[in-house]
Amino acid sequence: MRAAGGFARTSTLLGAISRQQLDGLVRRGELVRVWHGVYASAEPDYWGKLAALDTFIGRRAVACMGTAAKLYGFDTEGTTALHILDPGVRVRPTVGLMVHQRVGAPLRRTDGRLATTPAWTAVEVARTLTRPRALATLDAALRSGICSPAELDAAAHEQRGRRGIVAVRDLLTLADARAESPMESEARLVMHDHGVPRPELQYVIDGTDESWRVDFAWPEHLVAAEYESIDWHSGPAEMLRDRRRLAGIQHGGWTVVPIVVSDVRLHPARLAARLTDHLERAAIAC
Repeated sequence: MRAAGGFARTSTLLGAISRQQLDGLVRRGELVRVWHGVYASAEPDYWGKLAALDTFIGRRAVACMGTAAKLYGFDTEGTTALHILDPGVRVRPTVGLMVHQRVGAPLRRTDGRLATTPAWTAVEVARTLTRPRALATLDAALRSGICSPAELDAAAHEQRGRRGIVAVRDLLTLADARAESPMESEARLVMHDHGVPRPELQYVIDGTDESWRVDFAWPEHLVAAEYESIDWHSGPAEMLRDRRRLAGIQHGGWTVVPIVVSDVRLHPARLAARLTDHLERAAIAC
């Protein structure tokens, strides 16, 4: 089993033990059935399951969709199922495994495994998502540095006529490598959809003794916005640090608008109105 990457086929095991012994090992949890006819000594992680699938197929599976996005480092959706291209042998979709037909999809090798190319993957994944999550995927793909805006445009052209591609093409004009989290991407789309002027992303505000970076900024109005996640303050020290940071930014004359997940997903119009109100007040004050 060690020689096969920690996995063994039924035929290999039955060469050493009986079927009754094999069934007993599985019942006692000493062996785990990963895929049909493939066993491991313990429950494998995501990549272990992919390696076990290689054992079942007899060669390395070609990754696509969310699995390829995970390989490239821009999976924003927490993909748990394996996504592979049809290997040409009898591999049926099952719980935790999706088999896709993608004839002609461009491939590249990464970490010794073939996968659909980064730009193709980003566009293909984005086509299956809601607009906010699609933008998050496109932003993350650009932020990873593994593909460029031009490559995303080309991939969208290659996938013309496919479901969801029109929405993705519209989002490509908004995609930005500077977005640091999926929720920042979602917040930015709310601003765009509700007519809020386009902000600067990851803008650096210079103070007297130090500088601070904010998620969104309208420098001409001295207005900034910050997305605050649930675990924004992980402890008292972090809370004090963030309060000192906020005080420093405000001392420079800036207004900072906090944004939380409910603003973005439940009350987008209210969020946009709040931002617009601050911007209009700042414009009058100037």
